[in-house]
Amino acid sequence: MKKLLSLLLFITIINDVNAQITERPRPESWKQLVKGGAFKDRFLAMPDGKLSSDTWGAKNVLPRYVDNGIEDRQRSYWCGDIIQSKDNLYHLYVVGWKESAPKGHFEWPKSIIYHATAKTSFGPFVIKDTIGYGHNVDAFRAKNGKLVLYAIDKNYVADNENGPWTAGKFNFDKRDRPIIEGLSNLTFAQRTDGSYLMVCRGGGSWISESGLSTYYQISNKTAYPNIKGEFEDPVIWRDHIQYNLIVNDWLGRIAYYLRSKDGVNWVTEAGEAYVPGISFHQDGLVESWFKYERMRVFQDQYGRATQANFAVIDAQKEEDFANDNHSSKNIVIPLNPGVLITMLTKTLPDAKTRNIKIKVKAEKGFNPQTDIDLKSLRFGSSEVVNFGKGAKVIATEKSGNDLVLTFSTIGLALTKDEFAPKLLGKYLSGKMLFGYTRVPWVKYDEAILSARKPDFKVGSAKLTAAINIENFGLSTSQPGRIELYANINQQEKLIAKGDIPPIAKYANLVKTIAAANTFEKGQNYDFTLYIINGTNRSIFNFKAIPNLP
Repeated sequence: MKKLLSLLLFITIINDVNAQITERPRPESWKQLVKGGAFKDRFLAMPDGKLSSDTWGAKNVLPRYVDNGIEDRQRSYWCGDIIQSKDNLYHLYVVGWKESAPKGHFEWPKSIIYHATAKTSFGPFVIKDTIGYGHNVDAFRAKNGKLVLYAIDKNYVADNENGPWTAGKFNFDKRDRPIIEGLSNLTFAQRTDGSYLMVCRGGGSWISESGLSTYYQISNKTAYPNIKGEFEDPVIWRDHIQYNLIVNDWLGRIAYYLRSKDGVNWVTEAGEAYVPGISFHQDGLVESWFKYERMRVFQDQYGRATQANFAVIDAQKEEDFANDNHSSKNIVIPLNPGVLITMLTKTLPDAKTRNIKIKVKAEKGFNPQTDIDLKSLRFGSSEVVNFGKGAKVIATEKSGNDLVLTFSTIGLALTKDEFAPKLLGKYLSGKMLFGYTRVPWVKYDEAILSARKPDFKVGSAKLTAAINIENFGLSTSQPGRIELYANINQQEKLIAKGDIPPIAKYANLVKTIAAANTFEKGQNYDFTLYIINGTNRSIFNFKAIPNLP
C-alpha cells in the first residue's frame, strides 16, 4: 500500500511539471520482457537506515533514509564516485555547493569536490576534506596505482585516497575524427592490461595506455542507440565477462544499457536501464526523486556492479533556490550482481549438438545446488532469454560446491558473434537470478586497428596514399587488408587497396599504396576507408582534398 501511495503521489507531482520531461515511446516489444530482462530489474531495496521526515524535500521524497549516501542542510550534493581503501574504508568523492548559493541548483558550475568517508559503502558519508573545484567527478586508479579524479576540463592525481592532490589535465588526440559532442562527462574503465577505455559524453571511445597518458579517439560513431534522445552522463565498467555502459536520456528520463566485447562495438539491451522510482525500501515505500542522474557503480572483485550511486533532486532544477526546501543529494542503491557462470562446452553448437553445459559457482550466501528454481532457468542469447525464451535445463550434476547445468540446444539462438550468453531465472525464494558467461570460441582481447587520414602525394604522375594504421587492441593483429573508396560523381569507387602485415599492440604501420588518380584539383571528396582484420571490420569516413599539382 505504501508503495502504491508513493507512486500515485509521484504521478500527481509529475502532471504539474513538464519543463524537464518528455514522454519517450517505448518499443512495443518491451512489453514482452520478463523479470530480469531489463537492467532496471537489478535494483534492490535500499538497506534499512534512519527514516525521517524532519528534513528538506518535497513530499515525494518524505520520509526517506537520511543516512543513505550523503546529505545535509548546509550543502547541495550531486555526482559522486566511491573508492575502497586497503583498510576497508569507503571514500566518496562528491561534488557540491552551499545551499545558500544565490543561484540555487545552477551554482553547479562552481562545484567543489569533497572527500567524504564511511565505514560502509552505503554511508552515511561524512566530509573529511576538500580537494578543489570541479564537476561531474569520476574516480579510478591508473595503471601505475595512482588515484585519479576526473572533473570537467581537469583532473586531480594523488598517491592514495587522502591526497595530497595535484591538479592537471588529460591530453587528447582526436586522430582526424570529429569529437562526438565534446570532451565532457567522461567515464573510464580499466582494460585487462592496465590500460584504459574512456567514453565521452557523446559516446565516442578513446584509449590511453596508462590512464594518465594521452587518450586517442578510435571510434568513428557514437556507441549509443540510434534513437531520439538527449544523451548524457554515460557510465562504463568492465567486469570479468564484458564491458558495460549505461547512458541517460535526461529529457526523457530513461536510461539505456549496452554491452561490448571490446569497448568499441556495442549491443543495446532491450528495456530501461533505470527510470524514476528505483529507490525503494524493504516495505515498498518509494523515494520518488524527480531526477536520477550521474549514475556510478561500485564493483566487487569480479568487476560486477554491486551498487549504484546517483545524483538525485526532489524537484525540477529550476525550482531549487537558495535556502529553500528543495535540494539534491547523492544516494546509494544496491544492485543484484548476478551469479558466476562458466561455459564448459568448448565449441559453438551446431545442428548436430544435442546439449550444452555451464557451471554455476558457489559463493558466500549462495548454494547453487539448493537455492535455484531449476524449472525457471533459461539460457542462450540475451535477445531471446530476456523475453522468456531460450534453452531449458535437462540435467544437473554436482561439482564440489558448484553445480553443472546441462541445457538442450533448442532455443539457444547462439551465433558466432554472441560473446556473452545469458542465464536468467529465479532463486527458490522467488527473487531474480541472472548471469553472463564468456565462450571458448570467441577471442576477447583482439586487435583494434584504426587508421588516420591518408597523406595523398603525387610523384611521377602517380598518386599514392600513405595511411597510418595503429593497433589499440590487446594483442597483435592478424594479417589483413585495407580498402580506400571515394565518392566520385555520386558513386563509391575503389581507388586503392593493399595488404596489412601483423601489427603489435600499441604499435603502428604506415602503409603506402598506389591510388587511382580520378580527382579534380582542389575539390573536397568523401572517402570511406575499410580495414578488414580477421572477423573485424573497421570503417572510417572522412573528407579530404587530394594533394594534386
